[in-house]
Amino acid sequence: MTNALHETSGDTTGPRLPDRAEFMELIESMVADFAPRMFAVVQEYGDRVDARVAAWGIAFDDHAAVVAVDGGLRMNLSSPEHALRGFNWGPDITARLVWVNPDAATPAEDAEYRHRSDHAASSTLTQC
Repeated sequence: MTNALHETSGDTTGPRLPDRAEFMELIESMVADFAPRMFAVVQEYGDRVDARVAAWGIAFDDHAAVVAVDGGLRMNLSSPEHALRGFNWGPDITARLVWVNPDAATPAEDAEYRHRSDHAASSTLTQC
């Protein structure tokens, strides 16, 4: 990333400060470059019978932070995979790590999506 804060304008008065738009562009680039990856811990019931998002996490270069969706559990771990141990419950509930793929999101204007969202409380397949 080019650091416009250290560019000079040709004179000896010091570095040229970017204007507000340039500065915001630099900040957006910095955030995009250093953003942690987001993941979910999904509990699968049986062999593809049902599933739910049990926790959300963010993965940094050297650790991960995980929060259960019910707010009752928070973990700081050395890797995202270590979160799975806390969500495997017996032989019929298997925890899986799923990396967020923004392109896989259901469009909000999808009528079936809206219908399912209205009835989410009656199904564990949606986030609890």
